[in-house]
Amino acid sequence: MAFPYIRTMGTEVDAFLGQLARRLRPQVKKLAGLLLQRLNGELPELWENADIEALTLEETAQHVTALLDLLEARPGPSAPEAPPAALDIARLYARRGIPVSRLLRAYRLDHLTLLEQLQAEAPRLTDDWRMINLATVRLVAIGFDYVDRSSEEVVAAYQEERDRLLRRRLALTDRASKRIGTTLDISRTAEELTEVCTEDFADLVTVDLFDSALDQTGTGPPEALTQRRVAQRSILDDCPESPLRVGGTHTYPDDSEPVRALTTGRSVLHHIAGTEMPPWVAPSESHGRALRDLGLHSVLLVPLHARGEILGLVQFVRHRTSAPFDDDDLLLAQEIVSRAAVSIDNARRYTHERSTALALQRTLLPRNTVKHAAVETAARYLPAGSRAGVGGDWYDVIPLSGARVALVVGDVVGHGLRAAATMGRLRTAVRAFADIDLMPDELLTHLDDVVIRMQREESPDEGETSATCLYAIYDPVSRRCSLASAGHVPPTVVTPSKISEALPGVPIGPPLGLGGLPFETAEFELPEDSLLVLHTDGLIAGRTRDVDQGLATLHDVLTSAPDSLEEICDRLLDALLPGHPADDVALLVARTHALDPDHVATMDLPSDPAAVSGARRFASDVLTAWGLDDLSFTTELVVSELVTNAIRYGKSPIQLRLILQSTLTCEVSDASSTAPHLRRARIYDEGGRGLLLVAQCAERWGTRHGREGKVIWAEQALPADNASTAEVT
Repeated sequence: MAFPYIRTMGTEVDAFLGQLARRLRPQVKKLAGLLLQRLNGELPELWENADIEALTLEETAQHVTALLDLLEARPGPSAPEAPPAALDIARLYARRGIPVSRLLRAYRLDHLTLLEQLQAEAPRLTDDWRMINLATVRLVAIGFDYVDRSSEEVVAAYQEERDRLLRRRLALTDRASKRIGTTLDISRTAEELTEVCTEDFADLVTVDLFDSALDQTGTGPPEALTQRRVAQRSILDDCPESPLRVGGTHTYPDDSEPVRALTTGRSVLHHIAGTEMPPWVAPSESHGRALRDLGLHSVLLVPLHARGEILGLVQFVRHRTSAPFDDDDLLLAQEIVSRAAVSIDNARRYTHERSTALALQRTLLPRNTVKHAAVETAARYLPAGSRAGVGGDWYDVIPLSGARVALVVGDVVGHGLRAAATMGRLRTAVRAFADIDLMPDELLTHLDDVVIRMQREESPDEGETSATCLYAIYDPVSRRCSLASAGHVPPTVVTPSKISEALPGVPIGPPLGLGGLPFETAEFELPEDSLLVLHTDGLIAGRTRDVDQGLATLHDVLTSAPDSLEEICDRLLDALLPGHPADDVALLVARTHALDPDHVATMDLPSDPAAVSGARRFASDVLTAWGLDDLSFTTELVVSELVTNAIRYGKSPIQLRLILQSTLTCEVSDASSTAPHLRRARIYDEGGRGLLLVAQCAERWGTRHGREGKVIWAEQALPADNASTAEVT
């Protein structure tokens, strides 16, 4: 059973504590000051920032008031909630990264000091030590119960704020992973880093890269500490915190924190106290005053480190955000910068490789518009604007014997330096095969063998070489075009009636590199002034457009094509590629011309040695009619030797043809496939000197094979006074 005097004594203790609380209430500020004075001696690090000091003073006063209210109100089993300032300071500690244990230690010291003050005040109200002892026990129980309950709320608020910060940091990391490195452009990647980190992490972000890291030729000195500002972003307009503009160069003082960060590769967290403003932060006094007015208080310096190389430095600055950077912020910044560094390094390497591949590509392509009497041409090459980079597309215009011309367009599968180098090898091979005057299908067959040999030379991790190619030959004498395709889209033809159409009946053979499959040559006649449009598939195919749509657009443009071939190329690119092409593009537009019939002379010859003299007279008469009497002697000599060889070693029918274009060409054709060869005759040999004489008299000579025999040809340069006779109509 309960003892009545105990209940009575408990009531008297509660009344005594209420009286004690009322006596001390006017001294709340004094008591709070005493508590803060003790805290300042025990935990001085809590007073490093003015906002923490002000909030701690308010919190302490609220705690004193809450405990006095509790004593005066004679509490029941439940204690009041922690005061609002206590929850605010818990959240502030969480944002500052101060361990919650320091906060709880401050609570224990506060309440211990307050209990001591209450206990010291009790003897002034009574000299009954029994009452004082009972009140002290009751006071300790109430005080520590209040501390325990308020601590639980404070820890919950602290953890809630830490969880919120963790979620924010995870969200920032997630945004950074999605938004940084979306392109292979160095400047854009750096801008993405500044955009992400100024949303809710820093008030100013700058990205500086070494000039040597930006040097695409790789010749910059790696020890040079000159940096270039590639991106910066502030929460304020016009970035007033930075005296440097994007694109400007600068160097940091040798003994500064940024230089130490760059040379050691270690990140730096730097707090700026009071009016201190290091020279590397504010290079001038006026700039220092501006930064002090803004309230700049902390800086993170994080080196851009990728693949064992330091590329530059990222600075994160806070001035509007009251919370300074802490160690957690430094770790977060390092994680974001490390991801950005890899993306920047990828962009840097891609830019270097792309520039190299593009230079190689442009070196291998024709540098100037090829002038040829048989065709007028214009061409374009556009490298890919996506991550794919420079590819292996190419075009070519190759003069052939007999006033003919070869038009070539091709596409090597893949991108980068390897594709560009492969393109160069194939283009060289095509020119070599064209020099021996192979038919289009035969040329592609030999080119297919070249690709197969290249595949055998490759290592397994390089990928298989493959390509497509279209090879066309146009003859201005007959106005006939013969072409063959190795997996390549056929050209489009526009006749003088301005009707655009795909060439009918052009068989598309397999891509180069498959081997064992035949190619076919298609022949057709072209009216004079027809347009031939050759291109790679990057011109008509895209991510949002299929090939049929691209061809329809191409035909629409060509239907109303202007006279200028350069303008035709521009219109096609504007219509089909309004933005950066997803794949590289080669475009070749040719307008065909016909050779004036008066500039071609033909004579059929019998297989009789007596016909040689008649051939010489025929050649002499033709040259007189053309006003080329100065070439009569050498031409008669060339004709005599070529006709004699055809009669002696060839088969009927035999034909002599003279062609006047930019050069004078003598051709002798026969039905035999046996080709002559140049050799050195011995002193007493009666023959074997004919081709040697031809080679000495002509600028070029050679043999081309056709379906029904061969043609031996020789070209001579025209005299300067007769250059006008080479014009075609």
